[in-house]
Amino acid sequence: MDALLLSRIQFGFVISFHVLFPAFTVGLSSWLAFLQWRWLRTRDTIWRDMYFFWMKIFAISFGMGVVSGIVMSFQFGTNWSVLSERAGHILGPLLAYEVLTAFFLEASFLGVMLFGWRKVPEKLHFFSTCMVALGTLISTFWILSANSWLHTPAGFEMVGDMFHPVSWWQIIFNPSFPFRLAHMVLAAFITTCFVIGGAGAWYLRRGDHIEAGRRMLRLAVAFAAITVPLQIVVGDFHGLATSEYQPTKLAAMEGHWHHGEPGAGVPLVVFGVPDEANERNNFEVAIPRLGSVILTHSLDGEIEPLTAVPAEDRPPVAPVFFAFRVMVGIGLLMLALSVLSLWAWRRGRLYDTPWLLNGWRLMAPSGFIAVLAGWFVVEIGRQPWVVQGLLRTEDAVSDLEVSSVVISLSAFVLAYAIVFGAGGGYIYKLLRRGPMPFEPAPETEDGDRTPRRPLSAADGADEGDVSPPEPGGRAN
Repeated sequence: MDALLLSRIQFGFVISFHVLFPAFTVGLSSWLAFLQWRWLRTRDTIWRDMYFFWMKIFAISFGMGVVSGIVMSFQFGTNWSVLSERAGHILGPLLAYEVLTAFFLEASFLGVMLFGWRKVPEKLHFFSTCMVALGTLISTFWILSANSWLHTPAGFEMVGDMFHPVSWWQIIFNPSFPFRLAHMVLAAFITTCFVIGGAGAWYLRRGDHIEAGRRMLRLAVAFAAITVPLQIVVGDFHGLATSEYQPTKLAAMEGHWHHGEPGAGVPLVVFGVPDEANERNNFEVAIPRLGSVILTHSLDGEIEPLTAVPAEDRPPVAPVFFAFRVMVGIGLLMLALSVLSLWAWRRGRLYDTPWLLNGWRLMAPSGFIAVLAGWFVVEIGRQPWVVQGLLRTEDAVSDLEVSSVVISLSAFVLAYAIVFGAGGGYIYKLLRRGPMPFEPAPETEDGDRTPRRPLSAADGADEGDVSPPEPGGRAN
């Protein structure tokens, strides 16, 4: 392996870990705002218990997302210094805006949200939760704007080999950005939705935290019934934009190698094994004209095939082809589960249908898999370009020794395995314990009791703190 391939593997490894946490925290922060709003409106302790339960999980996920994101920023200087030098006048300000408008907002109010209960007024604490949720959305806005510009660059001029901004409006709102922003935000909400629904179904199957589990599952079903179909519509618009601005990527997604007969349209390749050497799909299973219907909204519409560009300008077809089908397949499973859950809910069987509850349990991590697959499609699909049509990936890499990249990649793998393994294990521990009754602040006047750690998961309630939970998991 050369330094280019190793640097790509290293960046892909880091971003694959990183994207999982924002995809979760964006949706989870909004979920926390909803739970606290319900608590303030109803004073039903179940909402409060659920809020503090998911807040612990959010805090850990947020922290791991920050750590992995910082590492990614360093790589722009270490492994991709040429990209930073040539496109830094555009990418630098966009990433700086993310820090100034989003990260500072999140960091400021996160402390109040985690540690301010009973120390600030309730409405101020709720406001802090909402600001954290808003901060995650603003962060998503700027990060996706910068990333989308690499795919559909606009609003710039070339001064020598340097990209210089001409119109920040065009740079920020580049052609692919609106569709990618909507697609990613919905993906984050759906990911969180299925984690919450899976946790609720798990508790119902265990016969533990019954009332909390019912509310989690019910709200997950309701939200999935809205967001999953909406995601399909947004995905359609995103596909049309990709056809216009990145036709080669779309051809790789569809496994479309050659122009067909005039008027025959484009088939939908359901399955196949791309053969790049022979420019065809082996073991292909295709539905005539359906590709044209989906991709062009006509029976005989055409898209540019892979052979329309030289082989050196094509992305690796197989990973893009299969990752796209994983993403779409999971989306269809989500849609089916949502529809079946609505049907069971209407019949009053949502909470006591074993196969349905097991389905939600199995689909709990599906959002993460779909997000990863989607990012593989997006990033591998734009190869061999790091700035679409203008700067090749091979020309953007730093001049590094292979040994240096090997050492840093090995260090990342080891560190991530330890750090994120521990963090993931702790989150699983929290999920197993479930939403326990809220523990009021301990008495400290006598000096023999100290406040609990904000993220404590394993400590049980002291005697006399709360009354035992009722069978439904509700405190008196």
